[in-house]
Amino acid sequence: MKISGSDIKPGTVIEHEGSLWLAVKSQAVKPGKGGAYNQVELKNLIDGTKLNTRFRSAETVEAAQLERKDYQFLYATGDTFTFMDQESFEQIELERDFIGDGAAFLQDGMKVMVNSHNGRALSITLPVHVVQTVVECEPTVRGATATAVYKQAVLDNGVRTTVPPFVSVGERIVVATEDGAYVRRAE
Repeated sequence: MKISGSDIKPGTVIEHEGSLWLAVKSQAVKPGKGGAYNQVELKNLIDGTKLNTRFRSAETVEAAQLERKDYQFLYATGDTFTFMDQESFEQIELERDFIGDGAAFLQDGMKVMVNSHNGRALSITLPVHVVQTVVECEPTVRGATATAVYKQAVLDNGVRTTVPPFVSVGERIVVATEDGAYVRRAE
């Protein structure tokens, strides 16, 4: 499917210069002289290189057709993580480097979305929030509840985060998988 160069937004995957690229940032520019263009920062989904390029609105590029499938996390062996396709029950193995920092939040049976192109996995999307248990945190400073003073905590998956003063060891909290930030207490 062809799209206009001005329609490239962050998250768009395109085929450009013989490879697959993910638009990371885009900015519409209208200079005083000349035609308008879209300045786009691209990340190569195959080798991870970055490219800054301009696309005029009159240009068309090929939008890549990604296949999105639900997978279930089964288990980890060293730095290899095994996932099962929810429909065909086929299993795939992905490396820790491929998953990135989100690997710390994988839990048995967790459902994830795997984006692939021509049978090759390109990216993985974890749930936005997960429930973790606080295993270590600083003691609450008495009288510090009136201000938003956060304290350091360690979760059961080893991730360090900051939590409000009322959170204590053993408490279950909801955290964001994107950056490990505290969201709220778990119910």
